[in-house]
Amino acid sequence: MSDIQSGFSKSYVEARQKFLNAAQAAGLSVDSNIHPLKGRDGEEMAMDVVLDGAVDAKRLLVISSACHGVEGYCGSGVQIHALHNTTWRDAAKAQGVAVLYIHALNPHGFSHVRRVTHENVDINRNFQDFSTPLPDNSAYREIQPLLLPEVWPPDATNAAATGQYIAERGMMAYQSAISKGQHEFPEGLFFGGQAPTWSNLTLRRVLQKYGQNCQKLAWIDLHTGLGPSGVGERIFACADDAAAYQRAKAWWGQGITSIYDGSSSSPMLTGLMWLSAYQECPQAEYTGIAMEYGTQPPDKVMYALRGDHWLQGHPEAPDALRQQIKQDLMDAFYVDTDAWRTQIVDQAMDAMHQAVTGLNTP
Repeated sequence: MSDIQSGFSKSYVEARQKFLNAAQAAGLSVDSNIHPLKGRDGEEMAMDVVLDGAVDAKRLLVISSACHGVEGYCGSGVQIHALHNTTWRDAAKAQGVAVLYIHALNPHGFSHVRRVTHENVDINRNFQDFSTPLPDNSAYREIQPLLLPEVWPPDATNAAATGQYIAERGMMAYQSAISKGQHEFPEGLFFGGQAPTWSNLTLRRVLQKYGQNCQKLAWIDLHTGLGPSGVGERIFACADDAAAYQRAKAWWGQGITSIYDGSSSSPMLTGLMWLSAYQECPQAEYTGIAMEYGTQPPDKVMYALRGDHWLQGHPEAPDALRQQIKQDLMDAFYVDTDAWRTQIVDQAMDAMHQAVTGLNTP
């Protein structure tokens, strides 16, 4: 696509239509997994899936967007640009790699400009074994009362207490306490749920359907909200396995980071979505990364998330405040400039080409 902005969208409705149109223009069929609810504007929502390549390909690359709803405004743009890029598509085909585009893992969050699902669940904390005791996050329990105050914006007392927590323990400890994942406060931030979400179950079916024949599986999951603006950090997205980590470094460069050794901008998390690759495609050698594009400083991102969760619990909030909170959330996860969009697409395409090469490395 010659115009960088043309692949990106201002709403979920627009993004989905552009994705469907891009698939049609590429001569590809769409497998639409319809969400049980309607979107913000009354529209149909779906986890739309497009396979570009042979169904029995031994090497499969998954490109997914909107794990965290609102982050789909970035990831969808990448997917749409990729589908229009014949050079990229021909290169993948020439190397025997099928590419599976999963558009809107969390269509509800995408449509409603939220990070979470309709169950208020962060699906990248939801891939747990719910038959066993769930992880306990005592640090979140301590800070929960500060996160969702009675009024928004937070009053001076709340702001001072939050500032004191950060001053005493550091921004990374604050971020880790909140974002690690918790299963105790259903209305809280980074809630991992008490059962598998619709997105969890639907994604598993998609992996079972399209991943059962491959011998090698790569996955690039597109995210925003951490790190320097426009920089695509490549975060290791596998189990804590040394061989897989070395393989990922060989494919995507020595600059790849990991939650396991503390090198990534993300703290250690629980209930990771990518671990489903091992469970649903056990025959495949799996290698994956999360492409994490920076937007704003972490305190602003966390403030925007707190505001959105507060708003969910206060439907009586005046329209002006509602609009401000939603704009703050959009700004935290999507930078509306052509310079940022260009960085996003260029880095994603680079990582995708590297994945195709890696999948063909003995």
